[in-house]
Amino acid sequence: MTNSTLLQAVWRRWEGLAGVPAPFPPVGEATVVVSPHSGLCPPGWVGLITLGGAVLATAPDERRAALLRTALRERPAAVAGDADRLGELLPLGRLLGPASLANLDPDGLRPPVTPLPVHRLPAHDARLRDLEHRAGAADAEEAGLDTLTSPAFAVLADGRAIAACGYRAWPFALAHLGVLTDPAHRNRGLARRTAAAATRHALAAGLLPQWRARVPASRRVAASLGFRELGTQISAEVR
Repeated sequence: MTNSTLLQAVWRRWEGLAGVPAPFPPVGEATVVVSPHSGLCPPGWVGLITLGGAVLATAPDERRAALLRTALRERPAAVAGDADRLGELLPLGRLLGPASLANLDPDGLRPPVTPLPVHRLPAHDARLRDLEHRAGAADAEEAGLDTLTSPAFAVLADGRAIAACGYRAWPFALAHLGVLTDPAHRNRGLARRTAAAATRHALAAGLLPQWRARVPASRRVAASLGFRELGTQISAEVR
């Protein structure tokens, strides 16, 4: 996998997001750097990205970087993707993840074959806010439709959005996708249809599509479209 053009392209982007010079190490090893303004995690937290069996981690200061280096000394890829193991090795507070990270080759999109009208909506459209309300706060936060920089691509029923997908343009030409479906209309392939439209838009803009997911259903949608899971992301507070 280390010779994969896609993997190497994703490595370069996360190296840029680290905020300081921080190359991915050889597979099976970990690089830990101090980066107070890292894009791998919330401010003041540690961020761990595992891609293709190599680990890149950032910490806000040298004390926590040293703790990370010790925790990742043995079997770093296995530890960096395991929240329970990290909790045994580090004094953790709040934690986000692990979430799978998947990306798409520029020519790898597999769109649905069944036609279904998908409408383009502005990111501030009130129908998206209504969809978020019906989906609930946790799912809405995960999807992040309120942070889109792209249009939203939605399936409508009786004038209401019942599924929508768009992306936020990240630095280094990444398109971070988010999809949300009304709980009353799930398991009908709507997420796949809206995500295909959003992914096609990102590719046309010259961006590298990225899918981050924790729940199996979301991961299956990404896989059905041709996204390849390359690794995991965890962000954590270290006391």
